[in-house]
Amino acid sequence: MAVLWPFDKLPKLNTAAILMVGSDEGLQQKLAEAMLQEKKDFSISVHIATSLPLPSERDHLRPRIDMIVFIIDIGSKYSLNAIEASLAYVDASFFLGKVCFLVTGVGKMNCCSIDMNDIWKLREDYCSPVLFGELESEEIRVATAQRLVRMLQICAGHVPGVSALSFSTLMISDQD
Repeated sequence: MAVLWPFDKLPKLNTAAILMVGSDEGLQQKLAEAMLQEKKDFSISVHIATSLPLPSERDHLRPRIDMIVFIIDIGSKYSLNAIEASLAYVDASFFLGKVCFLVTGVGKMNCCSIDMNDIWKLREDYCSPVLFGELESEEIRVATAQRLVRMLQICAGHVPGVSALSFSTLMISDQD
């Protein structure tokens, strides 16, 4: 039950690893498949978890995590609570551009269980961008996957001249 550190392992050439944390593993799996189908010039390793901490027994097999996506279902208060509890197991240096929040279920705002102010508070407290997407729709899932692949490419350091922190700062200021 260890804290995740962004630079605890050496990077591998032309690879990037993303960790998706959220309560709906089915939608996470579909999003992971969409990300893997995207055209890219590096290989992606996608890891899925319902919550943190990750089991420490397999830590030696786990690659370096380049980016963490916390997936929040706006229709489930449990989803937000699980993400808030998981955030304690992420080292603060991850929040320097290597974390984002993905809010799903926005197409069903009439059955919203989470106040949007709670989402904005997460954004402010953790200095991390918020993305919105309806992962049940294939078109939006593919567009979200494309965006996450590009963000992952930057977080893994595969885009010369652009750091994860500068890109994250641009995304946050763009949302204000």
